[in-house]
Amino acid sequence: MTVHKSASGSVMLSWLPLAAMAVVAVADVVVGPGVGFLPLVSLGPAFSGLVGGWRRTALVGAAALLVCVGLGLYDGLFEERRGFRAMASVAGVTVAGIVAAVTRSRREAELASVKSIAEVAQRVLLRPVPRTAGPLRAAVSYTSAVAQARIGGDLYEVVASPHGVRVIVGDVQGKGLAAVETAAVVLGAFREAAHDESDLVGLGERLGRSVARELEGERFVTVVLAEFGSGHEAVFLNYGHPAPMVVREDGSVDFPEPASFALPLGLGEHGTEGPRPYQVGFAPGDQLLLYTDGVTEARDSGGSFYPLGDRAGLLKEPDAERALETLREDLVRHVAGPLHDDAAMLLLRYHNHVG
Repeated sequence: MTVHKSASGSVMLSWLPLAAMAVVAVADVVVGPGVGFLPLVSLGPAFSGLVGGWRRTALVGAAALLVCVGLGLYDGLFEERRGFRAMASVAGVTVAGIVAAVTRSRREAELASVKSIAEVAQRVLLRPVPRTAGPLRAAVSYTSAVAQARIGGDLYEVVASPHGVRVIVGDVQGKGLAAVETAAVVLGAFREAAHDESDLVGLGERLGRSVARELEGERFVTVVLAEFGSGHEAVFLNYGHPAPMVVREDGSVDFPEPASFALPLGLGEHGTEGPRPYQVGFAPGDQLLLYTDGVTEARDSGGSFYPLGDRAGLLKEPDAERALETLREDLVRHVAGPLHDDAAMLLLRYHNHVG
């Protein structure tokens, strides 16, 4: 439906210059030369310069000059020089329209180049997570609060390391390029340290040092780290991030939290103790959803937060990608408009999951 409406709109815009000239010509013939409609023929090339290329604008301008000459002869305006003034007006607007069309085409080319660079940056920063990592099946969803944006301050990654499958989901304070830069620092440090550090605490400390070197002032990053070994359990390390959601095989929902909360990355220099790892049972048939606060803090028109726990049943779909997409669509419907914050979700299951 959206594509059809967009195509219809493009067709209407393409015919607008010719329609404008036709209306002016008919009005001039019906009303007569006394009203002075003839210079309005220049609306044709003016509109064409806004919606078409320079060649099309030049052709429309030539057509407008022919219409101007024809109507001028019909109305006898060249005897009073009014016809020449109308032609000069049409020629001037046509030149301006051609300049506008060329400028717009250059800007569109520059925008296409910037979008291409952004897509490359997305693949480097938020590259697709592996569909399988060790015994786990992974699916990810990212919804930006900024229209047409592809990257932001939310981050995620899944790494199959010698120490087990390690996962990170985080949220950088703030927005814009500074948040993207910080997310790149955290992800780069995680991808390297996930292979090198033998335990989750060491991995978290290494991330903290990397962030501390980059951040200034009161900026910070909330992060939850998860590790999956050979047993049926997950180990978490939480730096001020929303608690993960565990959906058991029987449909029950749990949001396991640490015994004590720790500050986000970047605020550790205040001298508080770092987070302690805690274990949660995670067996075949269970599902684990890691997410950013853009999900749980999304509000509807009445100000109610998104009830993530009540929507856990939407993840029954056997296909992980479809299940997560169903949940994302429900989140968007809840807000009934653009999100006010980026929303990232990472769904983990064992192979051969049964919904």
